[in-house]
Amino acid sequence: MREFVVATESNCDMDPIFLEENGVCVIPHYYTIEDIEYGDGKELTVEEFYNALREGKNAATMASNPAVILERFEEYAKQGKDILFISFSSALSCGYNNIFNGAREIMDNHPEMTIKVIDTLSASLGEGIMIRKALNMKKQGRTLEETAAWIEQHTQNLNVQFTVDDLNFLYRGGRLSKTSAVLGSVINIKPILHIDKSGKLVAIDKIRGRKKSLTTLVDNMEARLGEFKEEQVFIGIVHGDCMNDANFIADMIKERFGYTDIEIRPIGPSIGAHSGPGAIGIIFLGEAR
Repeated sequence: MREFVVATESNCDMDPIFLEENGVCVIPHYYTIEDIEYGDGKELTVEEFYNALREGKNAATMASNPAVILERFEEYAKQGKDILFISFSSALSCGYNNIFNGAREIMDNHPEMTIKVIDTLSASLGEGIMIRKALNMKKQGRTLEETAAWIEQHTQNLNVQFTVDDLNFLYRGGRLSKTSAVLGSVINIKPILHIDKSGKLVAIDKIRGRKKSLTTLVDNMEARLGEFKEEQVFIGIVHGDCMNDANFIADMIKERFGYTDIEIRPIGPSIGAHSGPGAIGIIFLGEAR
């Protein structure tokens, strides 16, 4: 049985130290602030990135570089290793297509190699949940095929729900009209959004007030857990530089469900540039999205 490595993209929002310690191959996504490019070793801190957004600096995001993908995959081909790639939603980025095309080219050149690319139709710690699960299964001696089958079977159980604090970022990203952004801000409307079955970001509710929107996220979680209540890999909480709110949600989750394995991570630039400071979300396995 050939050895395989787990691979993903930098926008999975998992702790980089955890990924490095577990030998996860990470393909970088890139971003710019005022036309200065970052990514793949040249990074802003969480505070620097979100402060730049608060100051109104222009931010843009870019997907993975095909040349970098080929270079990284070629390294594993030379080592005689296969790859299980856990990807960001194809409906939210062209990164999946870049990875898929790179994998096909490498396998054409190395017919003995298997690269399995899975579109999670998810984002952030939605990918992270599958990364942790894949690593656990690998440690248990499961094959690439067995691990990939579990992940593919459960992608539709990934729940990613979040709310934003500043509607103007959704307007700039084309997900909200200017009129809705202005009126919503005046009356303190906080949308609840999720990633749907096709991997797209859609609004599912409108809540008045920040605290109520955070409570609604946990209420929605309770409604969707179903048979997965006792089968979580971990509970993810992601935030746009608003750690106090993340801790508030974590405390609610611990009190209501008794979960203790909770990952709290900042939302990376690939998503944060579009959701803005103050965005916050919860990620878990449930019966339906």
